[in-house]
Amino acid sequence: MGTQQINIGFIGLGIMGTPMAGHLIKAGHKVFLHSRGTVPGELMEAGGSACASGKEVAQKADIVIIMVPDTPDVGKVLFDENGVAEGLSKGKVVIDMSSISPVETKEYAAKIEALGCDYIDAPVSGGDVGAKNATLSIMCGGKPEVFERVQPVLACMGRNITRVGGTGDGQTCKVANQIVVALTINAVSEGLLFAARAGADPAKVREALLGGLATSRILEILGERMIKRTFNPGFRIKLHQKDLNLALTAARQLGLALPATGTAQQLFSACVAHGGEGWDHSGMVRALEKLSNFEIGQQAG
Repeated sequence: MGTQQINIGFIGLGIMGTPMAGHLIKAGHKVFLHSRGTVPGELMEAGGSACASGKEVAQKADIVIIMVPDTPDVGKVLFDENGVAEGLSKGKVVIDMSSISPVETKEYAAKIEALGCDYIDAPVSGGDVGAKNATLSIMCGGKPEVFERVQPVLACMGRNITRVGGTGDGQTCKVANQIVVALTINAVSEGLLFAARAGADPAKVREALLGGLATSRILEILGERMIKRTFNPGFRIKLHQKDLNLALTAARQLGLALPATGTAQQLFSACVAHGGEGWDHSGMVRALEKLSNFEIGQQAG
């Protein structure tokens, strides 16, 4: 595909989808947009074209990208009345960048391929910061030749773009990613909470840790949010819970024990019980603060 202009559809223009679509427009592609709500004005001003349905997007685009919250949402976008499947014609490609079930991913792919089209699952990691900066890590599943075909498009939105394996393997990789992220949020939360309760400056502790083995993007970005008490998403707790549900369900099916993942999910559930389903996932620290009756930033007594 090189750097030529491509007709691309983008469905799902939330916290992640809006900047991702913006990068495609900036790269010179013709981008056809659809969302549950109103298409953001900034994308229209940049040169995007609004469409009334997924069907219309698929009719106009050669590659259709989907970025919606959950497995059923992808199914509706693809197969509901006036959905993407109704507008597809032979040779087009569907790229699902949502984070959904690997099992349903294989089912969706089979239906799309039966129409003479190709399917790539390409969930992302990097959060809203990665989406805005076009530095997302993109984990792909699908045929090698299709991956090579769409890689230049994915490169407009991310840096670390890896074909993990066949259909569904991208989603499996994303579930593994979300396990690691959740457990790291837990570790950063406990470390900073311990430091603050012991009387140290958590901001200085974080600064020191960033120079050692404990450094991570979670400590860098979400640790700062914990200290500054900025829990606006970002990546919402309810969406991370959805991903951990996929992990724990699959673990039961595979006969795996993932005890720390279960603990992280319970901490997220405690946040939800306190009205935090819409908090950024760094808000997990608030559940631990409730258990300890102490908040980071509070003066140690």
